[in-house]
Amino acid sequence: MPIDHPITAPPGGHPRLSVIAPLYNEEDNVRPLYAALTRALDPTGLDYEMLFVDDGSRDATLARAVDLAQGDPRLKVVKFRRNCGQTAAMAAGIEFASGEVLVTMDGDLQNDPLDIPMFLETIESGYDIVVGWRFKRQDKLISRKIPSKIANWLIGKVTRVPIKDNGCSLKAYRAALIKQIPLYSEMHRFIPAMASIAAPRIAEVKARHHARRFGKSKYGLSRVYKVLLDLLVIKTLASFAARPLLWFGLLAMPILFLGTGLIGYELLESALRGDPLSLPIAGCGIIFIAAAFMLVFAGALGELIYNLGDMRDHEFARLTEHLQVTRVETQTQ
Repeated sequence: MPIDHPITAPPGGHPRLSVIAPLYNEEDNVRPLYAALTRALDPTGLDYEMLFVDDGSRDATLARAVDLAQGDPRLKVVKFRRNCGQTAAMAAGIEFASGEVLVTMDGDLQNDPLDIPMFLETIESGYDIVVGWRFKRQDKLISRKIPSKIANWLIGKVTRVPIKDNGCSLKAYRAALIKQIPLYSEMHRFIPAMASIAAPRIAEVKARHHARRFGKSKYGLSRVYKVLLDLLVIKTLASFAARPLLWFGLLAMPILFLGTGLIGYELLESALRGDPLSLPIAGCGIIFIAAAFMLVFAGALGELIYNLGDMRDHEFARLTEHLQVTRVETQTQ
C-alpha cells in the first residue's frame, strides 16, 4: 500500500489519546477540524496526538495539513500516494498511532470533537470499544438514512452484535485491541463484529451529528455491494473461526456428492451397456472426491492448530454467542 511515513513526529513517550481522521479532498475542512479538535481537547489536560491521513487528495488538503503540523508537534500527517479508501486510511492511522486509546472520526466535521472526552470517559469506565450513535443524523433521507437503517438491521442480525449505527466513524478503542484487527475493503464499519471474537466490552453512546458545511460527500449507494460482500466475510469468520473442520466439511460435501454421483453414473452406464468406463467422466469424479477429502484434511489440520493455541480463545468464541452491547445514556446537545 503506497503510504508515506508521518511527516511530523510527536514528542517522546506515548500519549494517552490518539485521534485519527482520514481526509480526502477536504481542503476547506482541514483547518476547522484542527481548530475543533484542539478546542475540544486542550481544556481536558489530556496528553494527546492527532493523525490526519491524506487519502490521495487532489486538492490542497495535504498542503494545509502539513502547514498545521509544522506548527504543532501533536499533529502527524500520513500521506497516501493515491486514493485507497476510508478503511485503508483508518488502518494507516491506527498503525502509526501511539496512544493508549484510539479515536477514529470523519474528517468532514459531521462528527463533533466535543464528544471525544465522553468517549474516553466511557473507555475508562471499563469498556474496550465505544461506538457512536448518530441519533439525530443530519443526512439525506433516501440516499443515506434509509439504506443505513436497513444495513444496520441486517448487520446486527447476521453478526449478532446489536449496534444501532455501524456506519458512524466516531468510535473509541483500546489500542491493544484495535491494532490486532486487520482492516481492508469497507471493514471499518464491521470492527465491533470482527473484535467480537475476543469478547470485548462494547458500549454505544449518543453522539452529535452535524450537516456537512464544506465539500461534497464521498459516500453513495454504490457502496452497498461492497458492504454485503464484507458482511459475508465477517459472518464466515465469526461463525467458523473456532470450528475450521465444520467450515471445510460444509465446503467438501457438495464436491463429494458431485464426484460420487459422476462415478456412480458412469459405473451404472458401463454395467447396463457393457462399455468400458468413460475416463473423462470417471476421472472428473475421482478428482472431485480427492478434492473433498483434501478439504476435510485441511479442516482437520486447522482444528488441530486451533486447539493447540491458547485455550482461552475457546471461551472467547463461546462468549460471543451472548455478546451484549451496553448503551450508555449521555446528555448531548
